[in-house]
Amino acid sequence: MNAAKRLDIFRRFREANPHPTTELEYTTPFELLIAVILSAQATDVSVNKATRRLYPVANSPAAILALGVEGLEEYIRTIGLYRSKARNVIETCRMLLEQHGGEVPRTREALQALPGVGRKTANVVLNSAFGQPTIAVDTHIFRVSNRTGIALGKDVDEVEQKLLKFVPAEFRHDAHHWLILHGRYTCIARKPQCWNCIIADLCEYKDKTPLPEKAV
Repeated sequence: MNAAKRLDIFRRFREANPHPTTELEYTTPFELLIAVILSAQATDVSVNKATRRLYPVANSPAAILALGVEGLEEYIRTIGLYRSKARNVIETCRMLLEQHGGEVPRTREALQALPGVGRKTANVVLNSAFGQPTIAVDTHIFRVSNRTGIALGKDVDEVEQKLLKFVPAEFRHDAHHWLILHGRYTCIARKPQCWNCIIADLCEYKDKTPLPEKAV
């Protein structure tokens, strides 16, 4: 895909959604960090349901640490892998208090040293909480980037590096939000809704799906 196409794609994304954001609900960097840890292999909807119960009771490192693993599990047991996530969150809260004064660190290295925080989670926090132009590549972004031709790569790391290289600077901060939403609601995994896609004419996917017969 050439630079002109990419520019047009992100211009259309911006025109359709000028201020995209994560669908995870949060009010502080700490709440976002915990929500993203909980969202691994889980839906944002399920995480939001749990944190709506959890955060009114405990939304700081000290308060969640005071719950203990078993206490935290009671709030997040509807989320997949909740037991291991509870252990990671409790240990993360402990490290935040002991090493960072209870504050969420603003560097990738410090974030990725926290239990349950990988590169994707760190990128989400750096972008959404601290305004850094990072691109967190999840399964949706990986699929959309490869399918459309925006950024081809054999793994998430390669796609991330290609996106950082190819996405015009003015769109870089919001790019991963647009791509996630596009993959979640339009360019879906099994049968992309190409007839309802605002970038269909720019997309390089060779097997675009036709308009459903009943909708013709």
